[in-house]
Amino acid sequence: MRTLLFAALACAACWAQVSAPPLIIENVTVIDATGAPPQPHRTVIVQDGHIKGIYKTKRVPKGALHVNGAGKFLIPGLWDMHVHTVFGDWFPHGREIALPLFIANGVTGVRDMGGELDVLQQWRREIAAGTLLGPRMVIAGPMLDGPTPRFPSSIAITTPEDGLRAVDDLKRHGVDFIKLQSLIPRDAVFAIADEANKQRIPFVGHVPDAVRASEASNAGQKSFEHLIGIFEGSSPLEDEFLKGPKTETKFLATFDPARASKLFALLAKNRTWQCPTLVWERGGNLIDQTDFTHDSSAKYVPAFWKDVTWKRFTDEIKQGFSTDDLATRQRFVAKELEVVKAMHDAGIPFLAGTDTAPGVYIFPGFSLHEELQRFVAAGFTPMEALQTATLNPVTFLGIADRLGTVEKGKIADLVLLDADPLIDIRDTQRIFAVIVNGRYLSRADLDRLLAGVETAAKGK
Repeated sequence: MRTLLFAALACAACWAQVSAPPLIIENVTVIDATGAPPQPHRTVIVQDGHIKGIYKTKRVPKGALHVNGAGKFLIPGLWDMHVHTVFGDWFPHGREIALPLFIANGVTGVRDMGGELDVLQQWRREIAAGTLLGPRMVIAGPMLDGPTPRFPSSIAITTPEDGLRAVDDLKRHGVDFIKLQSLIPRDAVFAIADEANKQRIPFVGHVPDAVRASEASNAGQKSFEHLIGIFEGSSPLEDEFLKGPKTETKFLATFDPARASKLFALLAKNRTWQCPTLVWERGGNLIDQTDFTHDSSAKYVPAFWKDVTWKRFTDEIKQGFSTDDLATRQRFVAKELEVVKAMHDAGIPFLAGTDTAPGVYIFPGFSLHEELQRFVAAGFTPMEALQTATLNPVTFLGIADRLGTVEKGKIADLVLLDADPLIDIRDTQRIFAVIVNGRYLSRADLDRLLAGVETAAKGK
């Protein structure tokens, strides 16, 4: 039921059909992301924003744009399923920075997990009309949090009645789903869940601190973010964690494989998706060990992001390091990968997401490729990792009939690579071209996009 709602709402993100000559990609290897083997020496024809056909040989129409795909690999456009593109005034210039960075990195779809609803809806309308270049967007609008929200773009929830009103109001204003934060009181969480189910609108996000992961899953929460609730539910101290502080030291010391296995079986049965934001989990835990001053992507973000918002987050994170020392945090990062692999083996579905831009030095677009690498480090095959950003997101959203794979009839959101990502997942970064709703953006076009972002980041 909720999946069907996503499908209906996602129609709002479908773009105006382009009017352009056919695009012909010849002699390319197609990686369709269904799990099937690569298809070498194919001719792919794109017309009217869709994949018209995939052929071994084909007489191509005159007047088409021809692209030599020899030695290249065609994959579906990528999705980042946890972003914040306009987050109060904490990350200014998202329109000029985040949106083009997504496209330049082959990210043609995003799930915005909390932001200024009016702004996001306006961007989406412009993207749909073809007047603004950016990814397809599925939008939460403001997040629901406790009585004193910690972040902008949030609604304070103190009572169950607050939760009911928030769900109804957000539904009326056209959000695609409800996003939960950590501090919502327990009785309000279940009121929100009941009302969201009644209103047939999905709810996703953090497992609130006062609720067990098993309870959130049974209440119908469609996705968990950042592995919140997983280590708590895998420990005999779960009741204690519901009432008070949590530390990674305690998570590691009390992790119970039997409890974890029972929880994973429930999540798999309920099909509770996981978006673990692994690149940010590593980045946040090891932030004191990483020198970002020479990061090649830093030139693409404004000084305000680095010197104000990210510095604020960094200072807050480091204050907590008095609880867990570096060695413990390093073990926890490794344990997270182990747990993700165990959850995957248990049949729990996964989504790639990064928490850009609030994640410190988590860059729009660029960091999604790192996320895929983290999935492979956890034991996923390169195809399974690729699917977390292609097939899995559109399955989650209920739009797999239109997007997410390279197949005849699908909307032409595609990425053309210079190397095979099934041999080395890092090769998703070797982008030769991006095709957005049938519009071909060459490497030179993408470089111009990046140059424009760099200029915007400097405030020029």
